[in-house]
Amino acid sequence: MEVLQRGAQPLPWVAGVVALLLTVVAACFLHSLVDHWWRWWVMKPIPGISPCYPLLGNALLFEREGEGFFKQLQHYFQEFRNLPFFKIWLGPLPVMVLYDPDSVEVILSSSKHIEKSYLYKFLQPWLGTGLLTSTGDKWRTRRKMITPTFHFAILTDFLDVMNEQGNILVNKLEKHVDKEPFNVCPDVTLCALDIICETAMGRNVGAQENKDSEYVRAVYRMSDLIQRRQMSPWLWPDCVYMLFREGREHERSLKILHSFTDTVIAEKAAELENPKQGKCDADGNCEGRGSQKRKAFLDMLLSATDGEGNKLSYTDIREEVDTFMFEGHDTTAMAMNWVLYLLGHNPEVQQKVHRELDEVFGKSERPVTMEDLKKLWYLECVVKEALRLFPSVPLFARSLREDCYIKGYQIPKGTNVLVATYALHRDPEIFPDAEEFRPERFFPENCRGRHPYAYVPFSAGARNCIGQRFAQMEEKALLALILRRFWVDCCQKQEELGLTGELILRPKNGIWVQLKRRPNSVS
Repeated sequence: MEVLQRGAQPLPWVAGVVALLLTVVAACFLHSLVDHWWRWWVMKPIPGISPCYPLLGNALLFEREGEGFFKQLQHYFQEFRNLPFFKIWLGPLPVMVLYDPDSVEVILSSSKHIEKSYLYKFLQPWLGTGLLTSTGDKWRTRRKMITPTFHFAILTDFLDVMNEQGNILVNKLEKHVDKEPFNVCPDVTLCALDIICETAMGRNVGAQENKDSEYVRAVYRMSDLIQRRQMSPWLWPDCVYMLFREGREHERSLKILHSFTDTVIAEKAAELENPKQGKCDADGNCEGRGSQKRKAFLDMLLSATDGEGNKLSYTDIREEVDTFMFEGHDTTAMAMNWVLYLLGHNPEVQQKVHRELDEVFGKSERPVTMEDLKKLWYLECVVKEALRLFPSVPLFARSLREDCYIKGYQIPKGTNVLVATYALHRDPEIFPDAEEFRPERFFPENCRGRHPYAYVPFSAGARNCIGQRFAQMEEKALLALILRRFWVDCCQKQEELGLTGELILRPKNGIWVQLKRRPNSVS
């Protein structure tokens, strides 16, 4: 009995600790519950989707596949077309969907609402808190450090890579001349992947020759997994996600992606320490020998410093390299694919592009230069109009850091705001006959007076896309190489595309075109 009493003495103390922990947990839960209820009450007057279920919100209504979800969004855009926005509840997360220029301006012009949405959290296992996902002082410091890497002179070096890889693409397309329609998306996308690998990491992965690259497959699978998880609140907790097959696939893909980046960073760091020990190929062309070496984004990151002379850590560098690999190939690839699709449907526009190319290049097959790109002003309008109709990023989101008012409605702090560029770019008051492809919309005289937030394919304000000059340069250069040699036809209807609004706007069924050799081109 005495032993039992001695053993029982600590119980009041243990019970007190347990009670305290339960009280803290209950208080946190209660605070979250009160916060959720408060947002729900404040946002109640805002039109939204129904039915809306407790905790899950509208999540059970949404398709998890990209194509089905994007069809639903298009339906909602039509349903609420006379309103500037509508709300959805993605689980406990309130989301305002904006597609009105005035409403979009409130968010994008603000220096306070620069924090990315909670939904970007699911990119962090892959990208960490790099330029895309970071916020506050880290984002400001990193943006300031990285901006010089997109200097005009550096972009000129990158143009050499674009010409080299673009020529490989054009030669691959030769086999399709005067043949049956084929899906052009994979060829263009692999070319863009080769370009970003070489410009971002200084590594030629040969994706155009090796379609079954493990790294390539991991990039695409990871993008798909992230989008599906974002749409499924029940998969948000990491401990739950890992119980599912998708969670385990996510881990396998992550290891492949990080292993590749780790290897390249280690090699680059070794080259900087021993510049004379560069690699040489069979023809005697060497890397790592002074000014002869073409610098990649990674080279510049390894030597970049902030205002106090501090260098980026290994983790910092991997975050930014992974971010540019993710953001820098699929977006530009799809922009080029959409241009080819639209030109294939609009021969009169394609003829104007060809006339401009002939004026600049004649019958020459020479590489594209920066001076050439400046002269291709009509092609630039074509690319801009393609990005209006098919923005590479159809949706992007922010999290409000404080309450704000839009069109008289109070939007509470912590609400996620989704800018729907796909719908924004189709505002009939700003773009009459919005579904029609008219590059002339972007002639200087037609842009004058247009709402500055009616067209934001690269976002706008403080967090606009840092790589937009790189993207525009790549798109114009590769399209110039392709269209100097080929005429493009496309009979595929828009309803046959299977538009998929995942992280990137892509056609699930591909883009099927026919190629003919232009009479003046070199075979």
